[in-house]
Amino acid sequence: MTAQDHSPASGPASKSVCEAVFQPMFEHTLLVHFSHCDPAGMVFFPQYFVMLNNCVELWFTQGLHIPYAQLVAKRRVGLPTVHLVSRFVKPSYMGERITFGFAVKRLGARSIVLDVHVYGAGDLADARAIFEQTLVTTSLDTHRSIAVPEDIVAAFKRP
Repeated sequence: MTAQDHSPASGPASKSVCEAVFQPMFEHTLLVHFSHCDPAGMVFFPQYFVMLNNCVELWFTQGLHIPYAQLVAKRRVGLPTVHLVSRFVKPSYMGERITFGFAVKRLGARSIVLDVHVYGAGDLADARAIFEQTLVTTSLDTHRSIAVPEDIVAAFKRP
């Protein structure tokens, strides 16, 4: 088995995997802590999934102005991840700042597909990871899928 280079072409005219077509609706930059890393000081891949979920909560609360805690605790609306595709482009290290950028790829009747790019400190050219995350809106009382609430749909459509 041979390793293959999947990195974008180099040169002044090339664009990174992230910056070629991606326009984030919301960005959150965070510091990579020791707790995110393996013994080599690199982000342990499963920790990206924890950070991803935390950033979804921040996006709803800070970016969409729909408090995530109220969505879950009072309104009893869940947003479980039902499908997640990941591509790890380049390692991130303890002490670095990385940015999670979010865009809605597709809005269904009961689901939301997110395009999430992780890059070095607000620099789309410094791609670290790319995710396609499918969330399904559910009732936390019946544990069945429900229509995406109207205020969430409206928030995604705001400029």
